[in-house]
Amino acid sequence: MKKLYLFLFVAIAAVSCSQKIEKDDLKKLNGYWEIEEVVMPDGEKKEYKVNPTIDFFMLSGEEGFRQKVMPLLEGGYRTNGLREKMTITEEDNKTYIAYKTEHAEWKEQILEVNEEKLVVKNEQDIEYHYKREKPFTNKK
Repeated sequence: MKKLYLFLFVAIAAVSCSQKIEKDDLKKLNGYWEIEEVVMPDGEKKEYKVNPTIDFFMLSGEEGFRQKVMPLLEGGYRTNGLREKMTITEEDNKTYIAYKTEHAEWKEQILEVNEEKLVVKNEQDIEYHYKREKPFTNKK
């Protein structure tokens, strides 16, 4: 009987820890995001202090794109023009970003999204923790 209670406690805790992603939350995806940390399935973490590229998300409704961009010292961004089409989908009460390019298709589960933080998990259970990118300026 104790095992049953323990199992129920763990199951409830696991469900309550995941954030329900609402439609209004998805608007917060738009903009520039910089990877801050990657968490591997075994719990190993890799921190990113400086990133040569950042991700730009543009979502309108449930469709949009993600594009890698490079911040420029004088302000603005450079890109190679390649965009990954993305669509928001829901499966089993979880929200996913489904990506599609000419060469591949994959999806990432949105674990958390707010004004300053984005956490997604890919199909290999690798978590990507993003922070909202702050534009660089060398103006004084």
